Amino acid sequence: MPAALRGGSRVQAKPRAKASASTKPRAQQQRKAKPAASIPHAKLRAAQGVGLSPAYALMGAAGVLSLALVVTLATGGRGERLVQATNSAIAGQFAHLGFKLNAVRVQGASPMATADILKAAGVYKDQPMLDLDLEALRQRVEAVGWVKHASVVRLLPDTLVLQVEERRQLAVWQSGGRSVVIDDHGRVIPEARPDKFPTLPLIVGEGANEYANAILPAVAAQPRLMERLEALVRVDNRRWDLRLKDGSLVQLPAVDEEAALIQLQQLDQKSRILELGFERIDLRDPTVVAVRPRDGVLPGQLVANGV
Repeated sequence: MPAALRGGSRVQAKPRAKASASTKPRAQQQRKAKPAASIPHAKLRAAQGVGLSPAYALMGAAGVLSLALVVTLATGGRGERLVQATNSAIAGQFAHLGFKLNAVRVQGASPMATADILKAAGVYKDQPMLDLDLEALRQRVEAVGWVKHASVVRLLPDTLVLQVEERRQLAVWQSGGRSVVIDDHGRVIPEARPDKFPTLPLIVGEGANEYANAILPAVAAQPRLMERLEALVRVDNRRWDLRLKDGSLVQLPAVDEEAALIQLQQLDQKSRILELGFERIDLRDPTVVAVRPRDGVLPGQLVANGV
């Protein structure tokens, strides 16, 4: 890179009036006038003469050049741009020595998330390794909906490691005619397709995403209920109804849902109510359990065990 001097042009300093004829050899003056960009190559040749490898020689030359530019030219934004350009040039030189991107490893992510992470990273094969902005790269990766936290490690000479902590997929949330996947904090994961998560519980209604993390563990603790569950429906954004696959409805109270679910479990242990079927079980009042059987219950079927 040609040397850049203040004012945009090279200026030859005038000799002092008393020393009109220089006593220094012309070759020495010419060596002083060499442009800064030739320093790395000269250092490289000199280092090779004493047995250093090209990589170490170029590293030393790059350090010298970068320091010189920072000291002499770092004046505001102009100096910063010059340093950036110099660093890019140095990264390009190192790329010729094998310091270029050959492999990207994504750790901690599912296959579905990995594809979106690589796309957001925006890196490409043979990109100069030393020209990668690791902080900007981390920010791009963490902007992906799958990702809760990310760290980026550069393994020289040619490997980039993206270590991520993936958001836990909690449920499929249906609201306003739209279905999305949410994490355990109720936040939407835009890249996740609901049809790819058939085993996630379905929650329905406004505000359901905000309270799902509180109710789902209690429901999941009852396997017989969970295997029959079709959806959890948020009612007036204050309580839950459990809609079962056979059309039955369990109405939970606005507070202490876990105690109500224990009541349901005890009722099922006594009468196998979840197998016999019902239209509705109202658990909203903790002192009274109201069961409404379906129309046309077969004779001899036990409903709610007399409750």
